[in-house]
Parts: sequence; C-alpha cells; structure tokens
Amino acid sequence: MTKCSKDALRCDNSCGGDNCVKQRTKCALLIKSAASTAGIGAVPASRTVSCWMRPEVWTGPASPPSPSSSLICRYQDPEPADLSMEEESDTRKINNSFLRDHNYATEADIISTVEFNSSGELLATGDKGGRVVVFQREQESKSQPQRRGEYNVYSTFQSHEPEFDYLKSLEIEEKINKIKWLPQQNAAYFLLSTNDKTVKLWKISERDKRPEGYNLKDEDGRIKDPSTITSLRVPVLQPMDLMVEATARRVFSNAHTYHINSISVNSDLQTFISTDDLRVNLWNLEITDRSFNIVDIKPANMEELTEVITSAEFHPQQCHTFAYSSSKGSIRLCDMRQAALCDKHCKYFEEPEDPSTRSFFSEIISSISDVKFSHNGRYLMTRDYLTVKVWDLQMENKPLETYQVHDYLRGKLCSLYENDCIFDKFECVWNGSDSVIMTGSYNNFFRMFDRNTKRDVTLEASRENSKPRAILKPRKVCVGGKRRKDEISVDSLDFSKKILHTTWHPHENIIAVAATNNLYIFQDKVN
Repeated sequence: MTKCSKDALRCDNSCGGDNCVKQRTKCALLIKSAASTAGIGAVPASRTVSCWMRPEVWTGPASPPSPSSSLICRYQDPEPADLSMEEESDTRKINNSFLRDHNYATEADIISTVEFNSSGELLATGDKGGRVVVFQREQESKSQPQRRGEYNVYSTFQSHEPEFDYLKSLEIEEKINKIKWLPQQNAAYFLLSTNDKTVKLWKISERDKRPEGYNLKDEDGRIKDPSTITSLRVPVLQPMDLMVEATARRVFSNAHTYHINSISVNSDLQTFISTDDLRVNLWNLEITDRSFNIVDIKPANMEELTEVITSAEFHPQQCHTFAYSSSKGSIRLCDMRQAALCDKHCKYFEEPEDPSTRSFFSEIISSISDVKFSHNGRYLMTRDYLTVKVWDLQMENKPLETYQVHDYLRGKLCSLYENDCIFDKFECVWNGSDSVIMTGSYNNFFRMFDRNTKRDVTLEASRENSKPRAILKPRKVCVGGKRRKDEISVDSLDFSKKILHTTWHPHENIIAVAATNNLYIFQDKVN
C-alpha cells in the first residue's frame, strides 16, 4: 500500500477540506481494492494552415491575440481523405493539421477540449491556457473543389483567466474543461465554455459595417457641444473590413464547490446542466444568479465517500431525461418529471463484474470517463480505461456491445498506475449515423469501430502523416512473439502522446483529433 499511502498524505485536507474530493475518492477506491484483493497476491508497488503555433506563451490581462498574430502559416495543398474501415489499406488522408511548434509549446498550449457545432461549419478548441480557438469551414468552390472541407482560423479569444479563491486558499485554473455549442438561431453563434468553477456563454458575431454621421459625436467619437449643432443628419452604415467579435453574454458562477467536469445543453434550448464531482446543477440560459441542484451524492461524512460523478449529458430529444456516470462504472438515467431532486434514478446501468478477473486495479479501470447518447436517443455509449460500451436504454443488466480499445495494456496496469496514466480520461464520440464509434489511445493512436460490420481499425495522428496527400495506414500493436515490420511493440508505445479528445462532424465523415498540443482534421477522400 505504498502508493496509496503516498496519495493519502498528499490529499489529506491539503486543498481545504472537501475540495480534495477526487484525491479522497482515489485513495478510498484504492484502499477498498487492496482490501478486497487480500490473499490474491501482492499489491503492486491561413489559408491552409499547416503550422499553428504561438511563439510565446500568452498570459496576462491583455487582449487575446488575433488569429493573424498568433499564427505562423505555411501553405499546403492537402488532399482530403477516406474514412474506410478496411484493415489492409485505409485510404483516409489528412485534411488539415494545426500543429504548434514543440519548441515553443508549453502546458498552456495543450488542447483540453474540441467540439463541432450542430451544422459542422465551425469547430472550437479550448486549451489549458483558457483560450478558445474557433475554426470555420472553407466554402465549397467550383474552381478549387479540392479545398472542400478545409478549416481555417475564424476567431481566437481568451475565455477564462486564472483566479484565486481567497476564502479557501484555492487557485482556480483557466483551463477550458468543456465547450458546447448552442444550435444557431440567427446570424450569430453561441457557445458555452467552462473551467473548473465558472461557465460562460459567448456570442461570436461578424461585423462588416460601421455607423457614421452621428449628430452628437464627432468623427473621433467625442461628444459635441449641443450649442454647435445647427442641423440634423441621418446616420448611415459604411462598409468596413470584416471583423469577428467574441462577447461574453452570460457568466454562470458561484454554484460549484467541486471541479466542473461536464456541461450539456438541453433539447429545449432554454436550459443546460453543469456537473462537478458530487453535484449536477440545472441552469436557465437567461438567469445567471441562481441554479437548481438536481443531483447531490455528497455524503454527510466525507470519509464515507466511495464514488464521484464523472460525466453527464442530456437526452438529445427528451428534455426531461439525462444520464450521469460514476467512478464505479455505473450509469444512472434520471427523469426530472419524477421529482425536483433526482437522487433516485429511474434506470441503473451496470455490468456485473467477473470475480475471476478481479484485481487490484478493477475499480480504477472501470471508472467511466465519458458518456454520450446516440443521435437517435436509443443508446448510451460509455468509455472506461480499456473499453467502449454501448448500452440499450431498454436493457440495464449488461451492455449491448463491448469494444476493446487497448486490451494489450492489461498486463501493464502496474506501470501505468505508477506513472498515473491509469487515471487518464478518454472521450468517445459517435459518427452522424451512430454506426461508427471513435475514441483515443496512447502513442497518438485513435480507434474506430464499425458497429455494422464489426470491423475496427487503429490509426495514428502524427506529424509524419500530416504531409500533403498523406494516406493514413492502419497500425497494429504487437504484444509478444515475433514482431512484423509494420507493427509496433507494446513496449515501444509513448504514453506521453495520447489522444484524449475527439469529435465527429454531425453530418459528414470529417473528424477532429486533439493530440496534446496538435489538432488534426481528417475527412473522406475527395475524388
């Protein structure tokens, strides 16, 4: 129990009592796992942007850098790619790669979330430096059909700043945990972004005209002396260079004691939920000074804490239904029509554990890091450390489908625990028709599973594959024995290179993959 003891010392009220809930839960789970395995064995001891980089780490209160000043671009003529599921030769090609120079990249440059909007025309990324970068899809051109699907920088703004809670002596990071787009209602775009404590509603709009001819102001904007005004004129709008503005319209704060891990917009387009380790809060998009707590799993005695909430999402069609997952590998489906406080779930999804496979790490690797409803609302998809599972909402006792993401790591759980990689939180995503699943892995690998053909493929997002007309070839991991020329040994995997965040275009086969501080965009091959 050396490792657990060290963690227990590290989280012993070091961040102000209840705020170290994650570390407390981690230690509690480890202690429980160790106790349950006693006697089994010993416990282990722009146009086309090819280079997106910031020459200097931008921090501080100054205005965020404009896209033109934060980009060093090199023109490429990329050829889009094919999303085939064939193992022999995957014809997918790179569309765009937005790569930040590793020589200048810092912790603040690491991408922490990526999300398409409902039409797929915009793609937003957030990073650990609190910045949001929005990419816009290039319009299709008859003269340049090969440019279909390219995404260029549209807007860059600083969403969150680092803060300090003086009452609890707690530093609040500026890292963007999640971004969610609201469906477009007019010419402007709206998105929600959140760090550990505060959710913000941003409006992104274009302005290509400016008013001129004020009666009470001169050309420099200074107020005129009313006695000098002898005539009245009608102000007119004059054309100007296109300017994209990002404005914070709402700030939803002071409602979470613990770190926010997910947000989800309701299908009624009026409310959204924000979820932390122990609570789920319901907000109205027009009201910022109050929210309603709809789930609270905090025990009266924090020493009795055995699980935390890891993710939550609204049903895509039913505005009264949402689901949330836990660190114990269970999913609860709640109906807000039953009660104001949804502590009592209406459905409970959990796969029974096989006693023969139980180990010291069982509870850690069963923790669900992401939960997603399918677009048709019939299925739930969950991602734990080693697998992706698809659940039918009508069948609670076991998953409908289970896909092994990187089962070859099962024998390396001890070393993954020692370097803390076992606590990595991978996301999962559906394609537009719910027929294909995508999720990330290590060594910049990402996996795709075709639910119809039962085929799967492993692909790699790397700088070597980001060249023009580069074709993504399937990769295979060799566990033991003789290794083939095109295979990579499991001992050679780079665990510092990981794909945690992925997203899929809602209507087309275009995917975006965040690999540490690099963003890759792939699409079907265009003939």
